[in-house]
Amino acid sequence: MNYEFDAPDRVMVGARGEVGNRLFLLQVRQGRRLVVVKCEKAQLQAFAEWVGPALESLGRPGHLPEDLALEPEYSPDLVAGDIAVALDEEGRAVEMTIESVDEDSTLHVRLSAEWAGALAIAITRLVQAGRPPCPLCGGPLDPRGHDCPRTNGHAAPLR
Repeated sequence: MNYEFDAPDRVMVGARGEVGNRLFLLQVRQGRRLVVVKCEKAQLQAFAEWVGPALESLGRPGHLPEDLALEPEYSPDLVAGDIAVALDEEGRAVEMTIESVDEDSTLHVRLSAEWAGALAIAITRLVQAGRPPCPLCGGPLDPRGHDCPRTNGHAAPLR
């Protein structure tokens, strides 16, 4: 199934579960249509890191939406596989295409500069609320211990 959102009313991002075992979700609503995408934290983080510098070429955005909290419905319609993003400078928008891992579904969303900026900020806050990164390898530190691959087995696990 293909989902097309050319002017979404809301774009939401959030996580369910405890830190270290969270389910990351992206929701897109346009009118009565709602699509829920299960994502990996790294996928969302990569999107947020790309959007910041990309939006600089569009100039200062207008008012950023503030409420990006998930709606209660969070049964995923698709699981994110490949994510492609592109900048439409003339239309002052970000085009995002998410293919499902089973390649049966595709979500295409056209985000205004304001929605893209707000989404990048919300994702950054969401990622920072999780486990801190290991100073050596960048992987998440687990409270139960972290066997850092950078120590090559020659040091005690970081805690």
